[in-house]
Amino acid sequence: MKKLCWELRVLDGLLSFFSFIGSRTISAVWRLGFAARFFGMLILLSGSSFRRINLTLREIYFSGVMSLIIILVSGLFVGMVLGLQGYDTLARYGSEEALGVLVALSLVRELGPVVAGLLFASRAGSAITAEIGLMKATEQLDAMDMMAVNPIARVVAPRFWGGVISMPLLAALFSAMGVLGGYLVGVVMIGTDSGSFWGQMQASVDFQRDILNGVIKSMVFGIAVSWVAVFEGYDSDATAEGVSRATTRTVVTSSLAILGLDFILTSLMFRG
Repeated sequence: MKKLCWELRVLDGLLSFFSFIGSRTISAVWRLGFAARFFGMLILLSGSSFRRINLTLREIYFSGVMSLIIILVSGLFVGMVLGLQGYDTLARYGSEEALGVLVALSLVRELGPVVAGLLFASRAGSAITAEIGLMKATEQLDAMDMMAVNPIARVVAPRFWGGVISMPLLAALFSAMGVLGGYLVGVVMIGTDSGSFWGQMQASVDFQRDILNGVIKSMVFGIAVSWVAVFEGYDSDATAEGVSRATTRTVVTSSLAILGLDFILTSLMFRG
């Protein structure tokens, strides 16, 4: 009898576990489908963002220009760290002159788009989600519907395209500041030959294979982060706690999306 009761409890626990997994899976698939339909509607209603270009320019300023400080300072320090670590590693093999190549390729191919994307998601993505979420919580989006103004076209689309346009520019500036940081450490502080630093960099960095692929990465990251940010804000619960959870989901989901997409894009672009 005791054995039968124990088996029933185990069976009940397994059924509860699988029921929980199934419900969460169904909920995740449903939400993913809603996000895809939301993205399609966003693209279809994006015409007003370019007809009223002042809306998009304002969001480019908010997402891009207001993120410049953290992007430039972070890029400078990342480049300085690369200069220190790269010189220490290359000096063991007598290849200090290749420091410029190491710094440039590391930034242009990987660190520039990825780190800039993570910083963009943390600063601009979270702000976009919080802004749209607060507009939903204060019923501003409902008021637009009442006035026959589509909130996706008026509020969401300009913020989406502002992020998409800003992200590649921020990644390029991050990489440029990183190269400057590597130069300051490798040439000015340590004393590597300046001609070798710039000459080998220019000879080794290919525009199509390295720079263009880095730009493509940053554009894909910009689309992913902006999509997640506007969707989480639009889909958030109309409460202070709901907006807070949506902002947290934006940062976490965007960061994971950037890292996952980086692996996929790198495997496609740099297979040798």
